[in-house]
Amino acid sequence: MPSHAFHFFPFLFSVLLVISVTTPRAAASSRCAVDDGAYSTTPLVSFLQRLQSEALKTRGPNSFDPKLYVDLPLKEDLNLTEAAFWKLPRVNGIIPANYLHRFLEDYFGDAGEDLVYTEPQDFVPEPERFLPQVSNPKVRAWALEVHSLWKNLSRRVSDNVKNHPERHTLLPLPEPVIIPGSRFREVYYWDSYWIVRGLLVSKMYDTAKAIVNNLVWLVDSYGHVLNGARVYYANRSQPPLLSSMVMEICTRTGDLEFVRKSLPALIKEYTFWNSGIHKVTIQDLHGHKHSLSRYYARWNKPRPESATIDEEAASKFLNDSDKEAFFREVASTAETGWDFSSRWMSNSYDQSTLSTTSIIPVDLNTYLYKAELDIAFFAQKLGDSKTYKNFLEASNARQFAMRSIFWNAEMNQWLDYWIRSDDCEDVHQFDARNQNDRIFASNFIPIWNWGLTSGLGENSVIVERIYESFLKSGLLQPAGIATSLVNNGQQWDFPNGWSPLQHIIIQGLSKSGSKASYGLAQEIAVRWIRTNYAAYNTTGAMHEKYDVDGCGKVGGGGEYKPQTGFGWSNGVLLALLEQFGWPSDRDIECSS
Repeated sequence: MPSHAFHFFPFLFSVLLVISVTTPRAAASSRCAVDDGAYSTTPLVSFLQRLQSEALKTRGPNSFDPKLYVDLPLKEDLNLTEAAFWKLPRVNGIIPANYLHRFLEDYFGDAGEDLVYTEPQDFVPEPERFLPQVSNPKVRAWALEVHSLWKNLSRRVSDNVKNHPERHTLLPLPEPVIIPGSRFREVYYWDSYWIVRGLLVSKMYDTAKAIVNNLVWLVDSYGHVLNGARVYYANRSQPPLLSSMVMEICTRTGDLEFVRKSLPALIKEYTFWNSGIHKVTIQDLHGHKHSLSRYYARWNKPRPESATIDEEAASKFLNDSDKEAFFREVASTAETGWDFSSRWMSNSYDQSTLSTTSIIPVDLNTYLYKAELDIAFFAQKLGDSKTYKNFLEASNARQFAMRSIFWNAEMNQWLDYWIRSDDCEDVHQFDARNQNDRIFASNFIPIWNWGLTSGLGENSVIVERIYESFLKSGLLQPAGIATSLVNNGQQWDFPNGWSPLQHIIIQGLSKSGSKASYGLAQEIAVRWIRTNYAAYNTTGAMHEKYDVDGCGKVGGGGEYKPQTGFGWSNGVLLALLEQFGWPSDRDIECSS
């Protein structure tokens, strides 16, 4: 998801913060020359960005959402719309509000109307054997309400988009979709994994398959799954979880034909993440060369959906090359899904120090390790021994690389690795000082697949050490797992907790084979379910994020207002209730 508005502090305070924050030796974004094959924009997007900029002048910054304007569908062809736009009167360079309002009414539909409601054909009010371990009547009634939200979030692309694609930034996805909710009026990539998880709990197998089929269509059309299903998202992706969606559906349905149709796209997407600008080679202290992956958007301009925000933030840079480098870091951070977070900044309190393309992330490589195992599994099932062997070998190589580059035996965590901004070599030399030893939830993402602990020592000992490290980390809060320990106003930092991170870490702890870890997983799930319930009772909605500092608190921060709906929160809630249940004698209310 997009994220946080840019915060600037007085100069002296910024200097003090830089001194006080522990960072790896890497400086700000790399200035190494890279052929990133940057995408060019489209005439429609360019015009809508200009409209966005003019609307900000007219309407002012209060409650202004720049994304609204690049989502507007045109009623007429672009040349007629542009001609009318340039004829609008200006007073001191500003379009009067009444003229702008009339222009928008005459030449545009409403944002979001190019996705129309469609009834999911596989939805029933109470599926057979729905959440059999949930016996508490309050929780069961609430879970059924959340289940019913799939109907509210179900859409299909309007015929107008297919008939006049040049008038829309929305892409003509072939099958029905589930949107996250609120301002997110289109499909998003990594949200879809947890939406699929929830749909499978709701026994909505056809809807789940349709989501994957749409993402496969994006891979076939663009070579990767886009950040979201808008033309302006083509320059970047999001955390690669497509193979995990296929695996979840295959596990539930046993549909190998679905796997067969999906496999070519999985391999194509895998190549996207393991070649070109996304591939990084690091040589460890023993002379072994390791290939790992990073986030790197093919874009060096303001993000269209947040262009006015990005332009203001870049105004502190004095030359165009610095601005372009900053815009690339911003877009690359959006590709991470963690937009924005101190995790990507050399100074935790200054967003102008984003350095995402210089960071080799733990979580991205965890997802790719799982993709390698998934693809190997699918290939074996389909009798493709060559692909099976190749991807099994790739998974072993990445496991070794993650152990060599990310693992920190003193902290018993996996740490992001920073490449120095002046290190422009094709093969980077490992330096342990470039591990980022700040605490983030991502440091524990690899427990999603315990195979990544292979080679670290006796399994039960390593599990115990990671369990103790997590307990001491400070991430566990009264209402769930905090994203970081830095409270800087960014939405992927303290005190916010996010459903995907809760689910991944809970899943990992529960599958460790340790009784203590399983108990902790269940405790975190209980805390998270309770805070979701309390916030739902107070607001009548499921939320994008929550404040884990207290039960029932909704998350904040970011460059947009907190959103409701909400696809991945609904999916994680249902998945946790399916896994752990809720006995009739357990109170659902917040503990005092």
